[in-house]
Amino acid sequence: MKKHIEKLCQLSGKPSRRIIGLMSGTSLDGLDVAVCNIEGSGTETVLDLEFFTTVPYSDEFRNEILQIFAKRQIDFQQLCLLNPFIGSTHAKMILDCLKSWDIDIEHIDLIASHGQTVFHAPKKQHKLPGFPNATLQIGDGDHIAAKTGVITLSDFRQKHIAAGGEGAPLAVYGDHFLFSKAGENRILLNMGGIANFTFLPGTLDTTKIFTTDTGPGNTLLDAYTKRFYHKPFDENGAIAASGKVNETLLAALKSFPFFKAPFPKTTGPEVFNFDYVETAIQQSKLISVSRQDIIATLTQLSAETIADAIKSVMNEDDAYTIYASGGGAHNPVLMSGISHALNRPVLKIDKLGISGDAKEAVLFAVLANEAVAGEQMHFGEKEGVPGVSMGKISFPG
Repeated sequence: MKKHIEKLCQLSGKPSRRIIGLMSGTSLDGLDVAVCNIEGSGTETVLDLEFFTTVPYSDEFRNEILQIFAKRQIDFQQLCLLNPFIGSTHAKMILDCLKSWDIDIEHIDLIASHGQTVFHAPKKQHKLPGFPNATLQIGDGDHIAAKTGVITLSDFRQKHIAAGGEGAPLAVYGDHFLFSKAGENRILLNMGGIANFTFLPGTLDTTKIFTTDTGPGNTLLDAYTKRFYHKPFDENGAIAASGKVNETLLAALKSFPFFKAPFPKTTGPEVFNFDYVETAIQQSKLISVSRQDIIATLTQLSAETIADAIKSVMNEDDAYTIYASGGGAHNPVLMSGISHALNRPVLKIDKLGISGDAKEAVLFAVLANEAVAGEQMHFGEKEGVPGVSMGKISFPG
């Protein structure tokens, strides 16, 4: 085993590391695979995204995960089986990607695996006395390391919780290291299944950095598009554009307690799901709502709650630049709704040199780089951003 410790020390001292970042989000559309060359660490981090792709999940693989995904009552054997199964499947996807890119596995220093979130339960959500914040990601890192032969870091969110956080959002760390800019207040909005944002002050004062989930991003849009139209998502917002926002339903949806809770906060599809929407429809006492109008209303819900959350950190006298990433950045109706609610433009983060689709996978590569080669991170004594090193290390042998 000594050779693995020596390899880790060697990697720590290298001027740069080639790291594969992996991300599989709540949309369950596939595995994001990003090959990153990273020099330095902390605020001196310089990252080159060499290769990126999303390996789509088969319907069979997705359906296996859906049996336990965001459910309080599950088949525990299914959970147990999926932990190694997802890890092994992700390992094969990595190897297939490297083969297609003509990259020898020996030229990869580390793998950073987010895993697959199957349940998220912060204290503010479960409200059970005596129990801590909790979240669960499966897809075991040992199986990735053993099958690829590469040192793997995984299960990043547990240290965040152990240090007092809710396990999310984690993008704030990589956002700060890669995108902070003196003289420019930046808001980095990511719209996956759940939307979140990071505020990066132009003063570079890390104690002023702020991050939070805002509520639904694409999770409800995708769920109802699949239910009504048998499509994975509302491509280009076409369905939403063909409908009309139902203001009565929108008001009922926005009356949900999560939106009144103080920031920062986190959430997931355990909360924002079919039951949430159907309950709001019943409360609205609507006789009927067209499919298009439901999609349009859910799109507006995401837009307005994202904008409301962003406004909470804005000072009217200051200038801000807003950059968006994630699947929601490809939905012009959603992007237009946010821009209109904020009365300012929302740009795509691609303008900063990193693909918005790759951003989350890239950020886990950055977290792995920090765990191996970084120093202590300091963000002040604030809720949601503990200064910790994250990621459990799995050796291949």
